[in-house]
Amino acid sequence: MSSEAEKKKRAITARRQHLKSVMLQIAATELEKEAVAKEQEKADYLAEHCHPLQLPSSMQDLQELCKKLHAKVEEVDEERYDTEMKLQKTTKELEDLSQKLFDLRGKFKRPPLKRVRMSADAMLRALLGSKHKVCMDLRANLKQVKKEDTEKEKDLRDVGDWRKNIEEKSGMEGRKKMFEGGE
Repeated sequence: MSSEAEKKKRAITARRQHLKSVMLQIAATELEKEAVAKEQEKADYLAEHCHPLQLPSSMQDLQELCKKLHAKVEEVDEERYDTEMKLQKTTKELEDLSQKLFDLRGKFKRPPLKRVRMSADAMLRALLGSKHKVCMDLRANLKQVKKEDTEKEKDLRDVGDWRKNIEEKSGMEGRKKMFEGGE
């Protein structure tokens, strides 16, 4: 049975290859026909729009012909410029619309940024490269503060928890202390 299945598979493969080659031949002939048609269309257009050049014999007629040709060249140049500007405008509009469409889809996801721990010196070296010569130790210029026990700090430590302070001042004894102590 496997040999029959292999024969069928080979026949199907051969049939596909044959159809493929026939399709390629047809496509090649169609391309040739299109090329011939384009050449004929080009020749017809040139025959219709570009008449054979007849040079006049007198100088005045030749100058008239030159003026007409210059006017025609200017006209064609203006048309070319206009079409180029229209093309640029439409391509810009297309880009803007495609950007708006892309924004409306909302498929753009910003990648999560990683925190990089870097010293100020390393950051300046990365930004400035070899130009960086100044060592920037941010902690060197900080003001040194000595811890001194001031009266306010002692009072704050003595007061301690605010709940204790409230409990001490509550009731008649607390009011008595407030009047006596002048708090």
